[in-house]
Amino acid sequence: MPSSIRLLRNGFVRAVFMSNLFSQLGIWIRNFAVLLYVMDMTSGDAFAVSMISVAEYGPIFLFSFIGGVFADRWRPKATIVWCEMLSACSVFIVFLMLDSGSWGAVFFAALCSSVLSQFAQPAGMKLFKIHVKDEDASIGMSLLQTLFSIFMVIGPVLGTWVYQQWGALTALLLTSVSFMLSALAMLFVPQDPKAAADTTAPAPSIRRDMADGVRYVLFKRSLLRLSLCFLVVGLGVGLISPLGIFLVTERLGLSAQDLPWITIPYGVGEILGGIVTFTLASRIAPARLLMMGLIVNGVGILMLGLSTLLWLTMLSQFIIALLQPAIFIGNHTLVMQQTEQAYIGRVTGIRTPLMTGAMLIAMGCSGAMKTALSLPFVYGLAGTCFLIGLLIILPLLRHRNHSLSGRGEATET
Repeated sequence: MPSSIRLLRNGFVRAVFMSNLFSQLGIWIRNFAVLLYVMDMTSGDAFAVSMISVAEYGPIFLFSFIGGVFADRWRPKATIVWCEMLSACSVFIVFLMLDSGSWGAVFFAALCSSVLSQFAQPAGMKLFKIHVKDEDASIGMSLLQTLFSIFMVIGPVLGTWVYQQWGALTALLLTSVSFMLSALAMLFVPQDPKAAADTTAPAPSIRRDMADGVRYVLFKRSLLRLSLCFLVVGLGVGLISPLGIFLVTERLGLSAQDLPWITIPYGVGEILGGIVTFTLASRIAPARLLMMGLIVNGVGILMLGLSTLLWLTMLSQFIIALLQPAIFIGNHTLVMQQTEQAYIGRVTGIRTPLMTGAMLIAMGCSGAMKTALSLPFVYGLAGTCFLIGLLIILPLLRHRNHSLSGRGEATET
């Protein structure tokens, strides 16, 4: 706990936390304002609704790696401030267009913010690398993960409430204000360090920077294993994401309207998991956090697919959510510790589409697999993905333990 309190006194961490708080507020209000507005304007047209997902996820594949390259080239604080300000401006432009009757412009709000986030996210990771010590990285990551977990639970409720109370125009205006406040909070972050100017050597091309980033991940064994672990976890999450409703109707024999009540333990576990991980992050090595999260989630998902008892299903969801933050915190922290500052943007830019792409591919296949095979089989396969992720990173854990024992023997002699 003392380490956690010490980190909270860090002005950089407080500024980043406030910036992310306002940013998450804007994202969730925008997402649900756009979704519900499109539903109202198209009478629930499936194609129009699906295009929202295209606007939100498409830029991840097109701009994530490019954003990572520029995050390594540009000053990270300035990058985030400009991205947040441009997001605010784009949403405000959509607000003006909506006011004039051009309702289709709401897709532009989601698209523009998603593109800009592909530049801001790796820049944020680089800022963490600069201002937070490696031994404190897991605490900082757990603090942000706790914030994201809270918004995963309250975000949909908050976004829906804002839209129902005040409508799309006010929701978008609040979104724009939230992004501006996020940019304002980032102004309290210390200035970016100035890179040493080298006027003799020409700047490398973007293509060369991209190739260097790919080689860096491929040839650094620890990063490659962590990225592959991230990929198979994405496959596991994607396989079960669309199938929760069938746990309620087929395995438990309840109605579809009971789904929100069944997911309450997951939301509670997600929040508690983030808080517990934050308080214990200074005492548990990130590799152990990752290992515990993978084991518990793998076994919990297997139990979820086999359960026909309400209490066991709810308990499984709670346990899965409780240890889920440990996976992301442990993985992200290890990547931060294993990556040189000059490559952190590109490494982040490579990993993000890996997991997102794996999730989307698995989500596209899960329905057909459930029909062709069975619901317990798909859940069993998803749980196995998490356990495969554990097998992928086990050599890293063995290597770490061997290094520690070697140091101990050297000390004794």
